[in-house]
Amino acid sequence: MTGDDIQLDTVSSTGLTLQPRVPLCQGDLPLDWYDEAFRPYAEEYLALPDRTPETVLPWLTGWMEPALDHFGDELLLLAHFYMGGDIVKLVERYGGAVADSYALALQARANPQARVIVESAVHFMAETIAILARDDQTVWITNPKAGCTMEMMAKDWMVLPVAEHLVNHFGDDLTVISYMNTSGRLKALAGRTGGAVCTSSNAHLVVDWARRQGRRILFLPDHHLGRNTAWRLGVNLDRVVALPDPRTLPTDWRPDTGALDDAEIILWGGFCGVHTVFTAEQVNWWKERDWTVLVHPESPLEVVQAADGAGSTDYLWKAIMAAEPGSRIAVGTEGHFVRNAREQAACRNVQVEHLADIPGLSGTAGCGCATMSRNDPPHLAGMLDLLRQGQAPDLNRVEPGDVIDEHSGRRTRLAPAERETLKREAAAALERMITVTESGQETST
Repeated sequence: MTGDDIQLDTVSSTGLTLQPRVPLCQGDLPLDWYDEAFRPYAEEYLALPDRTPETVLPWLTGWMEPALDHFGDELLLLAHFYMGGDIVKLVERYGGAVADSYALALQARANPQARVIVESAVHFMAETIAILARDDQTVWITNPKAGCTMEMMAKDWMVLPVAEHLVNHFGDDLTVISYMNTSGRLKALAGRTGGAVCTSSNAHLVVDWARRQGRRILFLPDHHLGRNTAWRLGVNLDRVVALPDPRTLPTDWRPDTGALDDAEIILWGGFCGVHTVFTAEQVNWWKERDWTVLVHPESPLEVVQAADGAGSTDYLWKAIMAAEPGSRIAVGTEGHFVRNAREQAACRNVQVEHLADIPGLSGTAGCGCATMSRNDPPHLAGMLDLLRQGQAPDLNRVEPGDVIDEHSGRRTRLAPAERETLKREAAAALERMITVTESGQETST
């Protein structure tokens, strides 16, 4: 069986294709970045004369197809839209699915035949899949060091003492909404407090659900998404209070709870470095030249307010693909996504540019998610081949509650009983998200 034979029920093809003779845009990782089990594959890849599909595909197929034949329909390959370079095209070429974080979270459930799930994205996404997976499904990540800078600003040891302090003050009045870009340990916190997980596609639905219960909300970890969601819902922004930048706080810091008594929504102070480069000045520059501007809601509030539309990666992709020929769209999100969208839109006579790519305007940078880009062709080839041989490193297997140091790769894993408790609590928060989202029927906005 080849990759083209695998069918996925809930995620449609992006339409992306590898362009002949065009080098893959992802930069190479140095050899010492690879764990020992993956170095033979990296050495072969780095020795290739170039990075064009004509060179990379024959090499990669030599490793991929034996694994695809071996596992058949029991193998499920996944990647996020933000994956660096052309890895999304490679994953899709070999039968995998490319989607946003909401759709990825549902893939274990949507594909009950899958026993081996291999994800090329960041660790929190793979862990979310593992939380919702059945006991007979195993989840693997091609590179466990692939992390998220926003998630790094909300580690459990940073958040849990502050959350406990707030719960002690507000009691059952407080509920936690945990953005998908958090560890399973924080998703479990949401579950314990009767809260839910959310994504950028459904944050407005989940926050509205919590408000209708009369609950005060602790929103983790992105204060921009939290504030944008509150604004979208018409919440008085004077009652939306952001905690300080967590990178500046001592480990024993606790908020003045009395100062938060009038707050309806309390925001953790984290953010996405990719999306904070955007400014209202950039939005206005493009709009003055008759371009439509679409942005991701992890951008600052003034950017979202100035733009023509804001939404998740799925929303952005669909809006670009549905644009009329001749449209011109400036997109404020991760750089790899924009490059892939530009390439695909050009086939339909639609112009796409990165919002921050304005000549001469200070502070512009069409940056991509560097940590997600740690998943690359050698990791994909090695992961599939090692799984086929039954020799996959345990470090690459993802269990609920796992914590990975993104620099050293060192893992902390819970004992089985603790892991089951965490999985139950985190799954409850995810199930609430799914129920609210599906009843709201707005998964792509």
